[in-house]
Amino acid sequence: MTEFTALMAGMIRSGEGWSVNVSGDWLQGRTVYGGLAAALCMQAALNEFGGSEATGLPPLRSAQIAFIGPAAGPLQLTASVLRKGKSTLFASVDLVGEAGLATRAMFCFGAARESAFRHVAIGTPELKDPESCPNFFRTAPEGMSFVQHFEGRFASGSPPFSGSEDPQMSLWLRHREAGIAPSLVALLALADAPPPAASARSTAPSPLSTMTWSIDMLTDEITTDDGWWLIHNRAEQIAGGYSSQAMTLWNRKGTPIMASRQNVAVFG
Repeated sequence: MTEFTALMAGMIRSGEGWSVNVSGDWLQGRTVYGGLAAALCMQAALNEFGGSEATGLPPLRSAQIAFIGPAAGPLQLTASVLRKGKSTLFASVDLVGEAGLATRAMFCFGAARESAFRHVAIGTPELKDPESCPNFFRTAPEGMSFVQHFEGRFASGSPPFSGSEDPQMSLWLRHREAGIAPSLVALLALADAPPPAASARSTAPSPLSTMTWSIDMLTDEITTDDGWWLIHNRAEQIAGGYSSQAMTLWNRKGTPIMASRQNVAVFG
């Protein structure tokens, strides 16, 4: 097994971009799963423009990520600046695998500014301790190799493949790697680890594939206690072979960290 920090550190300069080889323990079937593809794109952007999340780049404000095809074999990443202003930087990253373009990400980084306005509409859920919640990933379908790197606890809602009329679920999640520091890169890999909420509508495993992921960061401070993050996924619409889901992520103290949406292809 390759630890997450070692995987990110293994990205090396290659020509005008970056290259990385992902071991089989990080795959979903034969491809890198979406969260890791997004994390690799973010790491390439940090390597190219910032060096680290602490220096060089302002905080991430939003991201739009398209999962275009399978990310298999040796991976090549190319990062480019779309526009750089006084306080913001727009960057794009293409991740290419052996079958061609696999992921395209666009990141908007922006420095904080003084403002007279403040409004928070995202509430704090009732927080059960993760230690009191049942194990989630122990029943993951075959082929989901990457989940062995994460610890998941089912907090509330409808489990996958339960045939529920209410496709939504809340999970506690953290990396299994001991001592991993909270970071934006690690958070992207974690936030896409759960199955789409639409999986709760079916009664048996069936293919689901995330098409696009739109992210808004709600704070500059990517911190939590004991590595735990709470994520709530809700399928708001399932029709025509696609699902639109809303996702919110909080830290252990209940501070909202990320709000996002995914469009998911539903097969079967």
